[in-house]
Amino acid sequence: MILHIDMDAFYASVEKLDDPRLKNKCVIVGGTSNRGVVSAASYEARRYGVHSAMPIFKAKQKCPHGVFVPPRMSRYKEVSKKVMALLKEFSPLVEPVSIDEAYMDITGCQRLFGEPQEIAREIKRKIHDRVQLTCSVGVAPNKFLAKIASDLEKPDGLTVILPDQVPQFIESLAIQKVPGVGKKMLRQLELLGIRTLGDVQRLPEKSLVKHLGKFGRHLRSLSSGSDHSRVTPHAPHKSISSERTLAADTRDVKLLKRYLLSQSAEVARQLRQSGVRARTIVIKIKDADFKTVTRRTTIAIPTQSSKTIYKHAAQLIDDFKITQKIRLIGVGTTGFSAITASVQMGLFDQNTQPADNWEKVDQALDSISHKFGKDAIGRATLKE
Repeated sequence: MILHIDMDAFYASVEKLDDPRLKNKCVIVGGTSNRGVVSAASYEARRYGVHSAMPIFKAKQKCPHGVFVPPRMSRYKEVSKKVMALLKEFSPLVEPVSIDEAYMDITGCQRLFGEPQEIAREIKRKIHDRVQLTCSVGVAPNKFLAKIASDLEKPDGLTVILPDQVPQFIESLAIQKVPGVGKKMLRQLELLGIRTLGDVQRLPEKSLVKHLGKFGRHLRSLSSGSDHSRVTPHAPHKSISSERTLAADTRDVKLLKRYLLSQSAEVARQLRQSGVRARTIVIKIKDADFKTVTRRTTIAIPTQSSKTIYKHAAQLIDDFKITQKIRLIGVGTTGFSAITASVQMGLFDQNTQPADNWEKVDQALDSISHKFGKDAIGRATLKE
């Protein structure tokens, strides 16, 4: 059996834990500036319609009496490490999905800790005792069903789906509960007469693929309750990115490129920490009307060089032809490959590519920053 553990309103709950004065108040994490977006909202704030990714100014309109606090990522990571370590006391097969959720494979753990429901209850108890926070747990035969189950009785919930209960559960499951079904996809599905996952089973796969493409085939597989993905400890990142909401909307491409430069350096640093190179570079732009656009390019040789990432990100923004003022800009990378010995060459080796040379410079900057602090050395502006 698989468990999905999801911490309840994690960022907001940590803020309440550290400041008892916030108990029962509408806590909204994301800062006080109207330029930002909501990172997390307590359940009290959610009753007023506040949710993650909502612009702060809208959150203030919906919940003017809310308490707005800036995020403290180092503190959230500290609490998250305690939770993940606790989960590993029950099973070595723990796959963190994000800072506040994880999958667990408890196959073979029953002899030590009891039945799946007992294990889930004990995990909830220990998390509450050790970090004074609540979580919701879904227990099911696979990751897909466990994920959905953990969301059904929030907060502080526990939902168990036994193997013989799967067909009935699938039959009545609202289609919008399926990961990947957003508002646009929901409208398409409703036009096809699909309102539950059980409805998917009654349509031919060819029809689903015709109207929905690959997602139709994926839905068909899920409608049988199947999900063969394994719980993978130390699962690799799918993407690494950095983004920022600007202090003021702007069309100034030079200013946007300065942000891209610092973001490229941060993304490259995370790539090096993860021991991977990226083949695809992505920029994300959100305009003053909150319309989000992404542009990407795939390069021949995977990189973890800040200079290479910046070069391609800058070219993407040049090609974009900005007409609206921009409020958010970001850089991301995907298509990862592990570092191989073939790229570990000397800084002054004549056969080393320029990008590889710059990777060595980045690594040297990492070493200096680690030893003397982040402010010990700065990066000059890169010329295009």
